[in-house]
Amino acid sequence: MPGTRKLGRPTDQRIAMFRSLTTALLANGKLVTTVQKAKELRSIADKMITLGKKNTLHSRRQALSYITDKEVVFKLFDEIAPKYQDRNGGYTRVLKMGPRRGDAAEMAVIELV
Repeated sequence: MPGTRKLGRPTDQRIAMFRSLTTALLANGKLVTTVQKAKELRSIADKMITLGKKNTLHSRRQALSYITDKEVVFKLFDEIAPKYQDRNGGYTRVLKMGPRRGDAAEMAVIELV
């Protein structure tokens, strides 16, 4: 279930962090972050791509209310979602990279399949 990890942040900061991570993932297609953040981000990104596959005015407005960049929403609906039209979920993959040098936090790459 998404949103069950608190990640040591207050709720408003956590929501803002995931909004920006989702925007960056959809803009670039790939993102390096910690394993826990990547696992949480996976479900949110999959839901945004599912909204893009519906391609209705309502789903576009829902995506605009969550994603912070209008250009990324256009890219989601025009480029990303049509690629996954015949796929039923599993739009992202999480690959573990090993520990980060500074604090030994487990790092991972999350990317669009």
